[in-house]
Amino acid sequence: MKVKASVVLGAKEPWRTEEIEIDEPHANEVRVKMAYAGLCHSDEHLRSGDFGLPAELLAMLTPHGSMYPAIGGHEGAGVVEAVGAGVTAFAPGDSVAASFIPSCGKCQWCISGRSYICDLGATIVAGPMVSDGTWRHHLGDDVLNRMCQLGTFAERIVVSESSLVKVDTGVNLRAAALISCGVATGFGAAVDRAKVRPGECVIVLGCGGVGSGAIQGARIAGADIIIAVDLIASKVERAKLIGATHGAASLLEATFLAAELTRGRLADVVILTPSLMTGDLIGPAVEAAGKDGRIVVVAISPQGQAEVELALGTFTLYNKTLMGCIFGSANPKLQIPRLLELYRLGQLKIDEMITAEYTLDEVQQGYDDVESGKNVRGVVKFD
Repeated sequence: MKVKASVVLGAKEPWRTEEIEIDEPHANEVRVKMAYAGLCHSDEHLRSGDFGLPAELLAMLTPHGSMYPAIGGHEGAGVVEAVGAGVTAFAPGDSVAASFIPSCGKCQWCISGRSYICDLGATIVAGPMVSDGTWRHHLGDDVLNRMCQLGTFAERIVVSESSLVKVDTGVNLRAAALISCGVATGFGAAVDRAKVRPGECVIVLGCGGVGSGAIQGARIAGADIIIAVDLIASKVERAKLIGATHGAASLLEATFLAAELTRGRLADVVILTPSLMTGDLIGPAVEAAGKDGRIVVVAISPQGQAEVELALGTFTLYNKTLMGCIFGSANPKLQIPRLLELYRLGQLKIDEMITAEYTLDEVQQGYDDVESGKNVRGVVKFD
């Protein structure tokens, strides 16, 4: 089947619409007609080269030994069109959300309730279908990598059933698309990883899609003070519309503000959701947290980023915790429907986060708007 997709042909090359060929789903695979795809900043890391693998691994995983060409997109929602042999959890007509972390349901992590670190997560950077190790997406004579085994910047996708979450028929698929990655990741970073408690002070660095989810998670969890930090003032103002109580232009400014608002206690939780995570942010984040503070690192780092400067004594003397977080440290098959219900009840604000809709041909424009600060959260709407 021929479909249109937004692809990147090489590092730092622009997103471009191409006609690609997708095969019919094999066993344990599903074909989905996309309704919406979120313009998450992580896809720009694919384009920039920050999201990738060493050359020796790519040589083992792909016939061309490269991340490219690749289909972008790892947030999205749509409707099932066809299923392969052995698929029992999905049927044509089902509404589904994509999950950038697959869930096999069989590994130690899945059966212990930690499917957000399922062993299949090792496959999401590059390579063929996780179901049988062959390729389903083609651009001419070349095979296509797909962002996080998904590639939601396409009219139709063929994915492993482990990468989908069934949602109620009739649910708002635009909301489901945004919840499927950024909102769920940020929300879980606050609620499930940091375990924000009522009355606490929370600093969120970065007010994009993930940061917006973290701010709302902190609000719903009962945080008393939520300080949104971003260099772009318009993002901070939007953050205040969905739950932030205060704003700041830098982590240093937020630290002094937290000290003032808490009478010296500082932040109980600091959540790091910048567009790109670099080592120089860790030390100031740890210093912004007070006694028993929890610092959660969510954003993607450049390949090879290894240098971090820390005053180690602060961990021992003040009982602080520095922790990582993927998909909000929550089960995608539980978290996505749960957040959709909060959206339905009006507690989780999704429509208020969206600044623009784009066509598939406008993906590059969407990311240009993100870079300029014009777009906080954009979505691709398919016909």
